Amino acid sequence: MKLTTEEKKQYDRHLILDEIGEAGQLKLKQAKVLVIGAGGLGCPVLQYLTAAGVGVIGIIDDDMVTQSNLQRQILYTIDDIGRSKAKTAAKRLSRLNPFVDFNVYNKKLTRENAITLFHKYDIIVDGSDNFATRYLTNDAAVIAKKPLVYGAIFKFEGQVSVFNYLGSATYRCLYPSPPKPEEAPNCSQIGVLGVLPGIIGSLQANETIKIICGIGTILENKLLVYNVLTMHQMLLNFEKVLEKEVVALDDDYDFFCGSITKAEISFKEFLTNKENYNLLDVREAEERDQFHIGGQHIPLAEVSLRIREVYINKVLVVYCKSGARSTQAIDILIQNNFAARLLNLKGGCFQ
Repeated sequence: MKLTTEEKKQYDRHLILDEIGEAGQLKLKQAKVLVIGAGGLGCPVLQYLTAAGVGVIGIIDDDMVTQSNLQRQILYTIDDIGRSKAKTAAKRLSRLNPFVDFNVYNKKLTRENAITLFHKYDIIVDGSDNFATRYLTNDAAVIAKKPLVYGAIFKFEGQVSVFNYLGSATYRCLYPSPPKPEEAPNCSQIGVLGVLPGIIGSLQANETIKIICGIGTILENKLLVYNVLTMHQMLLNFEKVLEKEVVALDDDYDFFCGSITKAEISFKEFLTNKENYNLLDVREAEERDQFHIGGQHIPLAEVSLRIREVYINKVLVVYCKSGARSTQAIDILIQNNFAARLLNLKGGCFQ
């Protein structure tokens, strides 16, 4: 395999770097990277890996663009609202670099598809925004023996690390168990500074390029913590924990992470006897405007203040996008002695 004349023009600034050169650029061209999530972290990861010339990039995301995404997910424009993130990202990125091939997976990463998918790639980059997906991604990467480039953001602070690199520590070594959902709300509940995912996602892309080219010091067994308000950085060391080897995926990552309760109902079950239930949608207004399955609408942040508005004459099915916020809403209702039986809509309203 060689670089074409046009590719040499495209990657000129890499080629004149002694640490990369043509040999390193060919490694990038031959590499296959799967990016999980095309949101806040995924956008900068995808942009810089595309610009760098990674030969095959997989994008898996079942979400659609909403207006609130535009504050930080800079691959998209207002014209993309309502469109698939994965498909829209691939289309835009192909205009940045025609020498990159994109595999688009417009679906959710699950325990049924993760390992098979991971075997097709050299490196996995985690741009997800929930703990269930992070634990699933970690376990599948361990089983598939793939390095995992991790990133996470919270308000003004971000984290970056590389897991399972040549047998290094994994996500479970750093976080053996997940926090309770109420202790780690997502950005739709507490907000995030728009530039933060750009910084953290760029660092993830940097680690990915270093792994491919075999240069620099990889963030294995280390966690970089970066605060954009103070510009303070910490590099924390952690060790590989030699516990039971991961040989199979958990039965239920959502339940393990507390993002759903066992008092739940599937969408199919709900439709079969929907006249027996009341519905409560606890998503944000713009999410409901984009798509909903009916019922009352009270955003999660307002549930505790508006409990008396919620119907109590039937079993109440609470839903959100994935099941996490609806679980929190159910907890709030229980704490306030809600009179009706409560069920969580399994998997949320995107089946």
